[in-house]
Amino acid sequence: MIPESHPRYRSLVTREQMAEAARSGVVALEGLTAHGRGEAFDYLLGEKTSASAAEAERVAAALLKTARHPVISVNGNTAALCAQAIADLQKASGAIVEVNLFHRTEERVAAITRILEDAGCQVLNGPVERFISLDHDRGLCHVNGMAAADLILVPLEDGDRAEALVSMGKKVIAIDLNPLSRTAKTATLPIIDEVTRAVPAITSAFKTMNQEEAEKLTKNPDGKRYLQDAIMTIRSRLDDLLD
Repeated sequence: MIPESHPRYRSLVTREQMAEAARSGVVALEGLTAHGRGEAFDYLLGEKTSASAAEAERVAAALLKTARHPVISVNGNTAALCAQAIADLQKASGAIVEVNLFHRTEERVAAITRILEDAGCQVLNGPVERFISLDHDRGLCHVNGMAAADLILVPLEDGDRAEALVSMGKKVIAIDLNPLSRTAKTATLPIIDEVTRAVPAITSAFKTMNQEEAEKLTKNPDGKRYLQDAIMTIRSRLDDLLD
């Protein structure tokens, strides 16, 4: 039992949540490494949403509002951490939710789908094909899902697929705590924030945004600036520690 008075209570509870999801097969063991890497960057960012990330989350909402065929791609870590938040975003935006995995088995797909559906998501099911030019199972997707999408929200790191999707002419929103990752650098819009903060913020912005504002925000999203802002935040915090 982790006492709520523990200074790292939220972080430790999340670790327990991820460990249980790994034991049940929802999260691949390799996914625990990815979670730990993200947690380290969240330390460096101050474990809070920066003003720059909050702005990026509004732009993400605008991109979803103006998209023709938006898709939310979900892996095991995302399902374990924020299935309910994904369901809320789907209800607000009407985006398709599709399970996409690097360590793919039918058992894992089914387990993740159950978690999402229990939270209220409508998950795209059916046969998949290699519509994305990748030599691993991230390349498998649904013909009516990512294959047809003009915009894809990719929570958590996924560099080679983000790169492949952008090369196909699709817009990619990436939620990634690491501003140095290929995912963040490749995405149309990188959001340098923790996924359980970012997804609800996107949903909230979507609900309060009108179409005119959305059109303005999506004219020229400057993804590089959001990366630079995150790196400057980290640098500033490290400088403060050294003073």
